[in-house]
Order: sequence, then C-alpha cells, then structure tokens
Amino acid sequence: MFAIFLFKIISIFIFSICQFPLIKNKINEILFQKLECEDINAKEGNIQSKTRKKEKQNDIKISINKKNNKSKRKKSNIKNIKSINEKGIKQIMKNVNNKNSKESIKFIDDEINELSYDLATQYDKRNFCQYYISLVKTKHSLIFSFFNGNDYNSRIVKIDLFFIGFATEYIINALFYNDETMHKIYKNNGVFDLEAQLPIIIYSTLISLLLNSPLNFLALSNDSIITFKQDKTKINIRKRASSLKNVLIIKFNLYFIISFVFLLFLWYYISMFCIIYINTKIHLLKDTLMSFLLSLLFPFFTYLLPGLLRVHSLSDIKNKRECLYKLSKFLQSF
Repeated sequence: MFAIFLFKIISIFIFSICQFPLIKNKINEILFQKLECEDINAKEGNIQSKTRKKEKQNDIKISINKKNNKSKRKKSNIKNIKSINEKGIKQIMKNVNNKNSKESIKFIDDEINELSYDLATQYDKRNFCQYYISLVKTKHSLIFSFFNGNDYNSRIVKIDLFFIGFATEYIINALFYNDETMHKIYKNNGVFDLEAQLPIIIYSTLISLLLNSPLNFLALSNDSIITFKQDKTKINIRKRASSLKNVLIIKFNLYFIISFVFLLFLWYYISMFCIIYINTKIHLLKDTLMSFLLSLLFPFFTYLLPGLLRVHSLSDIKNKRECLYKLSKFLQSF
C-alpha cells in the first residue's frame, strides 16, 4: 500500500509535466486536421461554383449569338466550355490529391469497435482474432494499462488506475471479514479454504469494478476526445477544442484529489486491519490476490461472445443482422 501511495505521488508530477501536454497535442492535431479538411472542402466548393458560373455565362453567350453565326460560334463555344471544364476538373483533382497526400485522420481500435452497423459492413474487415485482440487491448485492465498506447488516454494515469483497482480489491475483501469468517479460519487451523472464500472473491471483484467506474470516468480522456474528433459540426471548432481541454483539466484535477483521499483511507483501513488481526492478514492477502487474478482472467472468456456475434453479423451483408451487431456492441462494453 505504501508503494501504491508513493506511485500515486510520482504519477501526479509525471502527468502534470509530461502526459497532459501530450494529450493537448493530440487534441491540437485533430483540430488541425479538421480545419485543414474544411479549407480543402471550401476550396473545392469555390472551384466548382466558379466553374458552373463560367459555364452559365458561356451558355448565355451561345444563345445570344446563335442566330448570327450558328455553325461558327458553336465550334468556338464548345472549345471554350471544354477548356473551362478541363481547367476546373484539373484544379479539383489537384486539391483532392493534396487532401490525399496530407496525413489523414487515423482511427483507433475504440473508434472501429464503435462503428455503426452500416459503416462496419463497409469498413470493418477484421476477422475474429483481430477483433478479439482489439477488445483485449482496449478493455483488459492489465494490457490496457501497460501495453496499449494507441488511444487518447494518459498512460501514467492508466497505470495509476490499475494499482488503485488492486487497493480497492484489498479493502473490499477486508470488509467481508466478520466473526463468522474468523471462526471458519480458526476451525480450519489457519488453512486457506478456497471453496468457502470463492463467493467473497467473486463479490469483491464485482463490487470493486463498480466502485472504480467513477474514477475511470474522471481519469480517462479517450471518449471525450473521440467525441470531439467525430463531431461533424463546422461551427466554433477552435472554441470546442479549447472547451474540451478545460473540461479535461477539471476532470483530471477531480480524479487526482478524489483518488488521493480514497487511497489514504484504503491505506489507513488496511493497516489497522492487519495490526488488529495479525493472524488473518495472510488470508486477506490470499483472498485479494485470488480475486484480483480472477478479475484479470475473467475478461479473456467474456470477450469471446461479442467477438463471435460481431463476426457473424458482418459475415453476410445480404442478410442484415443488425440486432446481433448491436448485441455484440452492448456486450463488449463490459
């Protein structure tokens, strides 16, 4: 617990100095790409508008002079229209090529996994293994915290959350110890009884996941940045980017304050428990390790079902299986 608390203090400094500037840079990159795409679309629109205007002007000239010199003017105007059209098309293609040559907005695993059914049928060509691996990377607490850098979260905050999750498991297991539990341990001469402790392990795992949800909401910036990235509104893009940064600052400050106080309480409670119940602390540690191990192993099995449903729903485009796809998205959120 002391090591976790020490890491918490270190993580605050690392996040403030190194990690949050990286998050702001990611938001700025998305902002720049959105503005650049807007400029290109605006240029293309202006070029098309000018081309249509010139075509109309030439059509008017053709109709006015048609009576005077029909055959001669017809050939001349056809050449003019062709040259105008060719010039406009070349300019549009030049801008499109510039658009393609610039760095495009890349999509991370979370965005692909959350695609609508219609978009997924067009763009999600992953097989079962690829989708399953993406779920493990984005949902499994250990892999998500230490090995997944392809998101819009702070890595040091994710690691901090992982250790807080372990500390939460510790105190919840301790709260389940009562007179009856102590009596069973005494009757078994101190031998660890897995069968008797299994319900406590399962309950503590589920409760700890529930308790950590508010902290996850405050600590993780991925969803907020994806929402900004996918927002197609063209008004006040810079203002919305600035507002997003301010919101994230508030959320991160709340996270560090609340988690700091929470961790102090956990440390105090666990310390008092181990001082008072000296002979029980080994059982408590075993229970905690077992429940934490269960929380790490359980997802590898739960991710199989949404993977099977998603691949099956996208395998046959002719027969729409949107309900299966929505069920898969619902299950992957757990």
